[in-house]
Amino acid sequence: MTENAGGGLPPLPTTVVGSYSVPEWLERLKTEYYQRRISAAHLAEIHDVAIKAAVKDQERAGIDIVSDGELRRDNDIDYFLARIPGVHIAQRAKSDYYDYYDAAVTAPLPEDDKQYRLRGTTPPDPPGAKDVPGLGLAGDFEFTRALTDRPVKFSFTGPFSLSRRITVADGVYQNRAELVRALARRLNTEARALVDAGAEFLQIDEPFLAGYPDQAALAVEAVNIVTDGVPATWGLHVCYGNRYARPSWEGHYDFLFPEVLEARVDQLVLEFARKGLEDLRLIKEYAWPAALGLGVIDVKSPSVESPELVAARIRRALEYIDPGRLVVNPDCGLRHLAPEVARSKLRAMVSGAAIVRSELRASSTSHSPASGDNDSQTSGDNNVG
Repeated sequence: MTENAGGGLPPLPTTVVGSYSVPEWLERLKTEYYQRRISAAHLAEIHDVAIKAAVKDQERAGIDIVSDGELRRDNDIDYFLARIPGVHIAQRAKSDYYDYYDAAVTAPLPEDDKQYRLRGTTPPDPPGAKDVPGLGLAGDFEFTRALTDRPVKFSFTGPFSLSRRITVADGVYQNRAELVRALARRLNTEARALVDAGAEFLQIDEPFLAGYPDQAALAVEAVNIVTDGVPATWGLHVCYGNRYARPSWEGHYDFLFPEVLEARVDQLVLEFARKGLEDLRLIKEYAWPAALGLGVIDVKSPSVESPELVAARIRRALEYIDPGRLVVNPDCGLRHLAPEVARSKLRAMVSGAAIVRSELRASSTSHSPASGDNDSQTSGDNNVG
């Protein structure tokens, strides 16, 4: 299943990658919490308000598949590590909410089927079993699901990237790959809970992978552990980092191929607007079989793209992939953009997709026989390439 299949979605559906603009007032309040000046309950109420506004912004912009903007999270790593049993964080106060924790693993992470059990399971328990509270991601999804009638995408950082921010004590694992696999198994458990809560669109983010291109095979192996047995539409987002609106690495997506062809996902979500469209060749060269999430908005620049520029980028992509397998999104998360800039960029993205959607529709009509037989994908691809 791909994101533009079923569910009443239009051709070239629009979505976000995950994070949404974090306004300055929210940044200040998050930092107040990490400096122990406001309570967790107070911050939770603030997050609820911010998420409601983010969802409404996406709806008003015309986004087809919305997200919670990841606004409960301090950054792309700590929100998860702080909740994973067995990950030790000695100092949880921060001078700035966006800083990273110093996290460590001093013993193998617990395995659910041996040492722990999930809430809701029935006895008998294994010896020494105790409840695992989980990461709470299903609750985050349920809150957002109740706010909108539109499909909701829920994203979380993948096991490879999480592992890069963990110090591992000597002798705990034979190698770091074992830690990556252990994190993947934990995320698989969370993904199952998300689907049980009604999630249909899940996305794994690997923002650190571009910095370790020789580890692509391991990252893909871990992705498949996460998605194993979880009936959802899965996306895999790989970018070049988005720390303070700057890339952490530079390069091309050649390092992903051919390894990524083994990933059991329905969509590969990549950045193109900032980097250029040259790497689209890889989609055709390696016959990528699933959908492509096409980055058409540069999230590292405050300049707002025109709908015409967005449309031109989509048309170029249609030279390499048919429209039934193309999803339109920004390069990465919008967290570092000012709110009005983020809203304007989303409106431009939606308008640009609508332009090409209309062209595809017109091409389909003009090439269809009078009997109504419609070969829209072929005629549309030839018309806008």
